Amino acid sequence: MANGYEDIQKVFKDNVDSAVKSAGVVSKGFQAIAAEATDYSKRSLEDGSKFVEKLLGAKSLDVVIEVQTEYFKKSYEDAVGQFTKIGELYADLAKEIAKPYEGFAAKFPK
Repeated sequence: MANGYEDIQKVFKDNVDSAVKSAGVVSKGFQAIAAEATDYSKRSLEDGSKFVEKLLGAKSLDVVIEVQTEYFKKSYEDAVGQFTKIGELYADLAKEIAKPYEGFAAKFPK
């Protein structure tokens, strides 16, 4: 009887340890995602400022259209790249969160 109690206690302790590990991984993962989002926001703001400067310096409608086309194309490509990168960070985070629990089911007798 005591052996069953000790087994339950060990499983509970292992679960708590896994939860603590996962919490640390979540914290680090969200920090990385937030840092990436912040960097992207800064780059986007800088690109927007440069765009406005170029527009204000345009001497003809053709130049305005060219500047706009370049800016929108670059903005779209940057956004798609950023979304892909953030998606990869979330996928990596999910994998890391699951790692402490990988052997959980194997601990129970069949």
